[in-house]
Amino acid sequence: MLKSFCLRSGVQARGTLGCKVRHDWGVLLAVVLLALGTARPVHAQATAYLPLNLEPEIERQVERVLILADEPILKRPYSVELVKAALPQACRVDQVLCRRVQRYLERYSRDYALTHASITGSLTHNGAGDVIPNEYGLPENSHYDLSIAAFVQPSDYLLASAGGIAYSGRTIPTGSMLTLGSSWAQIDFGWRTHWLSPLTDTSALMSTEAPTTPSITLSNWEPLTRLGLQYEFFLTKLSPQPITYDRVQEGDPKLFGTQISIEPFPGWSIGFNRMLEFGGGAGLPSSASFVAKQFFVTSDKVQLQGNQQASYVTRYVSPTSVPFALYFQYAGENTSLGGAFLFGDPMMSGGIDFPRLFKYFDLTYEIAEWADTWYTHFVFLHGMSNDGLVLGAWGADQRNFGDGVGARSQMLRVGWSPPFGGYLEEKVRLLVNQNYFVGQDREYNSSDRAYPYRHYVDVSVRYTRPWKGLTLGGEAEGGHDVYGRNFARLSGFVRYGGDARTRDEIDTDTDTGDENEASAAAPPQGTEWFVDVGANVNRVVSENAPVPPIISNPELGPHFAIGGRRAVSEHNDLGARVEYDGGVDGKFLIGFRALDWRYRFDNPFALGLFAGAARYNTITPATSLYAGLGLQWRDLWPHWDIDLDGRYGDNLARDHVLASDVQGSRPETFYRIRSLTLYLSRHF
Repeated sequence: MLKSFCLRSGVQARGTLGCKVRHDWGVLLAVVLLALGTARPVHAQATAYLPLNLEPEIERQVERVLILADEPILKRPYSVELVKAALPQACRVDQVLCRRVQRYLERYSRDYALTHASITGSLTHNGAGDVIPNEYGLPENSHYDLSIAAFVQPSDYLLASAGGIAYSGRTIPTGSMLTLGSSWAQIDFGWRTHWLSPLTDTSALMSTEAPTTPSITLSNWEPLTRLGLQYEFFLTKLSPQPITYDRVQEGDPKLFGTQISIEPFPGWSIGFNRMLEFGGGAGLPSSASFVAKQFFVTSDKVQLQGNQQASYVTRYVSPTSVPFALYFQYAGENTSLGGAFLFGDPMMSGGIDFPRLFKYFDLTYEIAEWADTWYTHFVFLHGMSNDGLVLGAWGADQRNFGDGVGARSQMLRVGWSPPFGGYLEEKVRLLVNQNYFVGQDREYNSSDRAYPYRHYVDVSVRYTRPWKGLTLGGEAEGGHDVYGRNFARLSGFVRYGGDARTRDEIDTDTDTGDENEASAAAPPQGTEWFVDVGANVNRVVSENAPVPPIISNPELGPHFAIGGRRAVSEHNDLGARVEYDGGVDGKFLIGFRALDWRYRFDNPFALGLFAGAARYNTITPATSLYAGLGLQWRDLWPHWDIDLDGRYGDNLARDHVLASDVQGSRPETFYRIRSLTLYLSRHF
């Protein structure tokens, strides 16, 4: 992803490793270690990782730096070397923010150092049974929270890290690991964190909601080849849970996960995640050959011996005068829709992040929605979880454990860097569980109704300020959970701020901001953001075999969209957008164009091609992929274009979860939506 690396002639793929995977995991590991040991030296070393969801005030500054540096990151934790390489470009946009992150990273510039230490004390009210989202299982009613991290690096290709998290009822060695390798192939042994999503608040597959598990991870932080290839493979072991295979038994399943991504053009990346839970019980296969085979199998038959999840992820960075990042994740719990690319029981999530608004502010909004049966399974009865907490979206822990209830979560975060110093962040989280699920937990649910979940609300305000060699801060949080129980938490914390050479002191010449230094650089030529307003005409075909298809009458409805694009060659533009269409058989459709390509002819016309994921707001949501073609007359008036798009959404599926659903040969109703959209586009 780092453009500066792509310009270096020596950075190419080091070849591929072809071998037949044996049944013994030790053979596979030996091959990997041999490859690392015999690899020729490269110019970049192994790297440490920044803390993940342990020091949120500086992590937010790093996220802003990466957006300003035009880096479309799809996973976390961030490697130290990646952030260092991104700083020069970010400094051309916001020098004040850049210096803060530079000073923080200085603690990683030595052969050994204490890099993080935090002590938090809290006064709590209620909160029993709830955990704070994305904080490794930290209970709402815990009165303390401790964390620490340090490292020693005796050579460029060997690094040892020590870390830990402690709170009421649990201590986890998060961050304790041994690292060896180089920039293009780094292997980590230990309690390494994994976050397989471009979103910062919700991750469908892997997050920090549950305690960290010990794992073996192979990855690269320096992108390979002109495509900017990045990869991550990890194998871990989960806590004991009930497994039903031939018989009910207690087992500790393994989990194999991966992300493979590319950045074919600056500022735009796309990737694929896959996870497989397997083994842990008598009769369940757990060999390397089983995992290697199932990685490429998309049939539901995999679910009979393992629990699989997968997702597409993408991120687009718009370096306009008001820079922003637009990102999406389309995930599936199975492939019940058929084919290799259509996910069943899907989860859609997306967000927009403004790292710099009106000089002192930043803003992030994210939304996620998942169908029923997520985080449950008929073999691994606790689904993908560890110590009773899900590995993915934090909202899935707000339910009766074992209920396959879907939900929708939202997060709004506003940050302020005031002229008098420090950083103030306000965050609101909302969660709504589905009210149509018929639960399986007989303690809470009857066979004819869903559990009456309430809306979840969580509001927090946090202020931090460097002081001498420390960072001081406080946080107030309050809300109520899905059972209607109120909770409140008032915390104060002290964090390590670096020694005399690295402390982040308040400096009137720096942190109050010099107007010239903090002014944004001019956006690259050919970069723009736009707003679309128009109308669509559509027809919907509903199928529920063996009932004959139902074809709706043509209907007219409004169309709105917002997005961005950038020139990637003389005639080609690439971007992303979010669009809304009403009047689709009396309902509305929301589309996330992950790929939005435009070819500009020498005349005023342009041709477009796009693809993404769509959500159709039927009686219960229907989702799937969609695609289309477009024709545009550019600058019909100054800054105004007129567009005509033809769109096709196929097999948008809605699960039959209502008592009123007519049961057919498949447990879903499918929708095919065809539409023509005519709209005006105002670009800035």
